[in-house]
Amino acid sequence: MIRVLLVDDQPLIRSGFRALLDLEDDIEVVAEAADGGEGLELAREHLPDVALIDIQMPVVDGIEATRRIAADPVLAGVHVVILTNYGLDEYVLDALRAGAAGFLVKDIVPEDFLHAVRVAARGDALLAPSITRKLINRYVTQPLPTHPGTALEELTGREREAVVLVARGLSNDEIADRLVISPLTAKTHINRAMTKLRARDRAQLVVLAYESGLVTPRDS
Repeated sequence: MIRVLLVDDQPLIRSGFRALLDLEDDIEVVAEAADGGEGLELAREHLPDVALIDIQMPVVDGIEATRRIAADPVLAGVHVVILTNYGLDEYVLDALRAGAAGFLVKDIVPEDFLHAVRVAARGDALLAPSITRKLINRYVTQPLPTHPGTALEELTGREREAVVLVARGLSNDEIADRLVISPLTAKTHINRAMTKLRARDRAQLVVLAYESGLVTPRDS
């Protein structure tokens, strides 16, 4: 059973998402909150698998709530998915850096929404190729400062290749095909790279790949 926490200051939004989730046999909404502070308390109480958090809320916004969840060892198993009205913007990028596993635009179709919840529960990032392209466009138009790549030196050649392909939006199966390895081996390379780079998940791995200079927009 996938346990979900809903955090949004708009009751209609929460009730709409809950109505969809309550129809699924493998998903349970364990709690709802109207702001990030309350959401953090309920996350500690219920330990959900997925926390769907609105990015703009009073008291404690979605970015700060994400940052606090990511920093709390007790909540290490909680996968935060940011909810936004606007698609990819600076707030979403900040949320990815803070530890979010990905984001959803609120006008998403129900089938994609339910699929996204299940993807997040598995620990995979919600970074489809189309979203990765938006990330790339963001770096083209407004590049971020490049950070020292010391941690990158710890990666093996295969791990670096896997990170580059993750940043290009490829799935584990696609990476396996490209590198002529098994999907399990591809996942192992990616997990080891995340550990070495201290990335919480694939979403942060993508951001780190661009910020470190391992991948540049012209490479994609």
